[in-house]
Amino acid sequence: QVQLVESGGGLVQPGGSLRLSCAASGSISSINAMGWYRQAPGKQRELVAAIISGGSTNYADSVKGRFTISRDNAKNTVYLQMNSLKPEDTAVYYCNVDCFTGVVGLYRRGDYWGQGTQVTVSS
Repeated sequence: QVQLVESGGGLVQPGGSLRLSCAASGSISSINAMGWYRQAPGKQRELVAAIISGGSTNYADSVKGRFTISRDNAKNTVYLQMNSLKPEDTAVYYCNVDCFTGVVGLYRRGDYWGQGTQVTVSS
């Protein structure tokens, strides 16, 4: 019912920048929040950044000051601008959306995930 298509991952040198995009499509009525998670091979999946409908944002301590999350409501797209990248940022990054689907009077709330995109930071 809802699809998330991620793009923008790849290989970048330490100190470089990368911009991830995630476009949501389907029978979406409204979006409550969108976010980015990441998972490295030896670690648990963790929240990187999130943005709610009102515009408030949350960031993991490890990325504060380096990453910026933003959205384009008209396109149902969320972005993650990643600057000053470090090798420790290497992971698979997953987009997540918390949204309502359906029509007026028949709304349902759900949580959806993208397929993941690889980000590798290496010299």
